[in-house]
Amino acid sequence: MAVYEYRGIQIASGKPVKGYRDADNAKALRAVLRRDGVLLTEANEEAEKGSKAGRKIDLFAFLKKPSTADVAVMTRQLATLVRAGVPLVESVAALIDQVEKEQLKKTLTAVRESLNEGTAFAKSLEMHPKIFPSLYTNMVAAGEASGTLEAVLERLADFMESQAKLKGKVTAALAYPVLMMIIGIVMVSVLMVAVVPKVTSIFENLGHALPWYTQLLITVSAIISGYWWLIIAVVSGSVWWFRRWRATPAGKLKFDSMRLVVPIFGRLTLLVSVARFARTLSTLLSSGVQLLQAMEIGRHVLENARLESVISEAIGSIRGGESIAEPLKRARVFPPMVTHMITVGEKTGQLEAMLENVSRAYEADVETRVVALTSLLEPLMIVLLGGVVGFIAMAILMPLIQMNELVQ
Repeated sequence: MAVYEYRGIQIASGKPVKGYRDADNAKALRAVLRRDGVLLTEANEEAEKGSKAGRKIDLFAFLKKPSTADVAVMTRQLATLVRAGVPLVESVAALIDQVEKEQLKKTLTAVRESLNEGTAFAKSLEMHPKIFPSLYTNMVAAGEASGTLEAVLERLADFMESQAKLKGKVTAALAYPVLMMIIGIVMVSVLMVAVVPKVTSIFENLGHALPWYTQLLITVSAIISGYWWLIIAVVSGSVWWFRRWRATPAGKLKFDSMRLVVPIFGRLTLLVSVARFARTLSTLLSSGVQLLQAMEIGRHVLENARLESVISEAIGSIRGGESIAEPLKRARVFPPMVTHMITVGEKTGQLEAMLENVSRAYEADVETRVVALTSLLEPLMIVLLGGVVGFIAMAILMPLIQMNELVQ
């Protein structure tokens, strides 16, 4: 079967409709839509992946990609339908008409086609790793094997919503300081290139020496306005070199290790990663995924090479018969509270609950730290920007005041 993007008209109401359906050919598609009360007007077969003819450059593709929140909403709707006793294929078909993102519509249509062909749900999802990561597919596989798919889908929805909420809070809190910094850089650059040279040109014919801060301002302005192209080239080259260095395994490991020890931000990075790892591991274990497989999946959500190496070493140690907490203690990277709670969870048989408690505690800590950090960054950015503008104003006005005094 092929997937078609179609446009048509509802026979009963005359309203235009569009969507995606799978069919053997265009004629079969027309017959299927006719049974659904839709008169087909246009049908385009979706190009296969890897087909050069189907490759198009879409500058706004990142806006069309489903977000974590989109997939979470879709997952909760699917859990509701399955719990209500609706067959899985019909549940997926119902979701196709409800989701808004076109890419998600196409993906669900392909998943429904795979289900109709007899493929397991988890295997159907594995064909679309950009939408459904390994964590998602492994949990679904565990739910299918244990007969608790609706419960697993609800856990997945809760997990994805909590991760999206945490990421949204961090992003929203840091947006204002970043915006202030960009505006400040642009404003100062305009002053130094367009305004300062014209104003300071009147100082050239003065008969006395200029203050050191005015001379400094004139020198910096001359460098920026005369060599702006070189500055841009150096900055661009530095960014390019840094990105290439960071892309190497050694560079990524060294950079991520430095990120963990940077004052203030290092602790925040660690807390975010640990909270994400603990919640992921707890969700996977609660869904029936085996420990080593769950840790391997959880390792990839850390997004830090240093922490990932610690988990990789821990996986090897666990295979050798050690507990989970011991290799994490030896690494001295994870906070003591994490290893202590894991130890207690292993001894009491409540590892999932302990990991859930760790994730909640650290997510709350992250939220508190982000609020405190932004409350300090905002006035700091204002003071810094005001200081730079004040320095420029003083460096310009003081010689003018001195000129006025000499004339009098």
